[in-house]
Amino acid sequence: MTCCEGWTACNGFSLLVLLLLGVTLNAIPLIVNLVDEDHSFQNPISCFEWWFPGIIGAGLMVIPATTMSLAARKRACCNNKTGMFLSSLLNVITVIGAAYCLLVSVQALSEGPLICNSQGNSTSTCEFSFNNLTAYRLEPFNLQWFFNDSCVSPTDFNTQAVSDPGAWGGGRRYTLHFNSTENRHRIIHFSVFLGLLLVGILELLFGLSQIIIGFLGCLCGGVSKRRGRIV
Repeated sequence: MTCCEGWTACNGFSLLVLLLLGVTLNAIPLIVNLVDEDHSFQNPISCFEWWFPGIIGAGLMVIPATTMSLAARKRACCNNKTGMFLSSLLNVITVIGAAYCLLVSVQALSEGPLICNSQGNSTSTCEFSFNNLTAYRLEPFNLQWFFNDSCVSPTDFNTQAVSDPGAWGGGRRYTLHFNSTENRHRIIHFSVFLGLLLVGILELLFGLSQIIIGFLGCLCGGVSKRRGRIV
């Protein structure tokens, strides 16, 4: 077969699973915020869940390619040049959405939750600007906010060090539990955006593979022939 319906259908099923996983992961901090505070838009875990990387990037932008690929199971979309071209074209949207999800997740992991970066700890301190997103550089990337015993801001570090010299000792690292709001937000933030990072990477790979398959099938000009019925 010039157009591999089996591989296309596999891509579609994989994208469907990743789509649902991305939406679920993105919804977790929003639900936790709503349950904990009993209202939205106050004291969020971070600014980045409100960019909706899983709901928009890994979710809505993946639906067209997923639908097209799953239709290949019935050989309804992938047995002509037009179908092959559309399959590749729609997966370009998937790649863009996956790249968006990946970029937001990387920046979220680098900066950590709001409790580690903002005294206000509310969406009023969030700057929703694409300039901030595209201007991000990988050089300062680290996860010290997660692995340190506490992720208080540098301005509070000196004060804590004076009042409690042993609070930042090496022997108290890696003691994350759900026994405080800070630790709970750190664990949820790390788990959610690490998951979204993996979802973005996988969707990117599946989208690129389908673009290549559709493009090669369109170039070869082959049409998947239906098997004749045996009477």
